[in-house]
Amino acid sequence: MSSPRRRTRLRPTDLLRLGMIGPRTRKTRSALSAFGICLGIAAVIAVTGISASNQAHLLARLDQLGSNLITVSPGKDAQQQLVPLPSTAEKMLARVAPVQQVTATGATKAEIYRNDLVPKQQTGGLSVLAARLNLLDVLHATVRSGRWLDKAAENLPVTVLGDQAAQRLGVTAPGERVWLGGQPYVVRGILAPNDLAPELGTAALVGWPQARAQLGADDSAATVYLRTHPERVPDVQAVAGATANPVSPSMVAVSRPSDLLVARGEAKGALTGLVLSLAAVALLVGGVGIANTMVVGVMERRGEIGLRRALGARGGQIAVQFLLEAVLMGFIGGIGGLVLGSLAVYGYALVQGWPVSVPFYTIVAGPSVSVLVAAVAGIYPALRAAGASPTDALRSA
Repeated sequence: MSSPRRRTRLRPTDLLRLGMIGPRTRKTRSALSAFGICLGIAAVIAVTGISASNQAHLLARLDQLGSNLITVSPGKDAQQQLVPLPSTAEKMLARVAPVQQVTATGATKAEIYRNDLVPKQQTGGLSVLAARLNLLDVLHATVRSGRWLDKAAENLPVTVLGDQAAQRLGVTAPGERVWLGGQPYVVRGILAPNDLAPELGTAALVGWPQARAQLGADDSAATVYLRTHPERVPDVQAVAGATANPVSPSMVAVSRPSDLLVARGEAKGALTGLVLSLAAVALLVGGVGIANTMVVGVMERRGEIGLRRALGARGGQIAVQFLLEAVLMGFIGGIGGLVLGSLAVYGYALVQGWPVSVPFYTIVAGPSVSVLVAAVAGIYPALRAAGASPTDALRSA
């Protein structure tokens, strides 16, 4: 009576060598298979990355327009009289964690005229405001002509006019003089129109030290402008009143987020859904391509399968061999697709002037999905190869 044949087990190194048989002996076909997988994953990375970069660009533009800008100003009491902000309001608001930038303007007692010959009652509805040096940065405002205030100019009798103020005063260029608080001031610059702070258009802006020394200003801010983290605007809005004036928080006027904030949220939700949808479609297309490549590659090697079966290889060993080949091709193609897709995103975003944004989940999911899909695609042909009859496989070779 013959003894049963002892089953042999393959060590991990043996399995790795088996998995390398196909790529090593059929370099061209293996390279083409990996390239097909690479294109599928690159399409996923490129589609999601370009869409995410476009989303980041749009959200940044909305933030620049003021979706994360909050204005804090004096409120009114029961007699409808304005209640000035405490002198500590600006510094206290700057300590709120989500607040990124703070600036302010202050009221003065000065009036503005084209020259000292204009009657004092004809101010033209213009005002004189003390201004922080970072006012334009926070409001994303620009100077149409001339220059903004700096460390030296904030102590000098110079002013920057709003666009409407310059028009009403007949000032057409920097260097001309206007009359503030009974004193001549040199016009240093003229602001361009700004939709976020239209009140600046009818104002003459003076450095805070100069306004405090000559124009009757004090340390209290008339209006505080806050730039906050875009996702935390409602949180800052909720605590701004109590932070600015802890004694009477109801006496503080806090601006509501503009319609841009609503537009930002809707745009982010819509674009996120679009990115995920495009990623799913690209993954589906890439998966079909990977499956097709692996099935065709295995079917072309039926002769090799038959020969190995005839030489004594068990079905499980053949199945593992082709499954490892599929996983190896998926891994190589996934890494190559990640690199190729990232380069495509970087190049396109660079040309468009967008920030480069490749979602982290695609970086992780790209190679992982390629390996998973390649393994799933390789299961059916591997099992079919393992169950093939040696004579039938050799006959079809």
